[in-house]
Amino acid sequence: MSDVARRVRKHRQKMKEAGLKPVTIWVPDTRSPQYRERIRRECEIINASADSWIVLDGMLELADFSDWKA
Repeated sequence: MSDVARRVRKHRQKMKEAGLKPVTIWVPDTRSPQYRERIRRECEIINASADSWIVLDGMLELADFSDWKA
């Protein structure tokens, strides 16, 4: 077994002992042309809806920006 494999095994064992387990999460590839096209289409749909401004205004009323730095 290589040194790297031993270190990885040791790290994984340490994490397991801490009560953690590895999880694989699949997320969209934001660099993909298909993803960009999908976002573009969805933005067009949202922007074409008269109700989108009502929803956005409601979200902004609920948002807490107090700890944001300019």
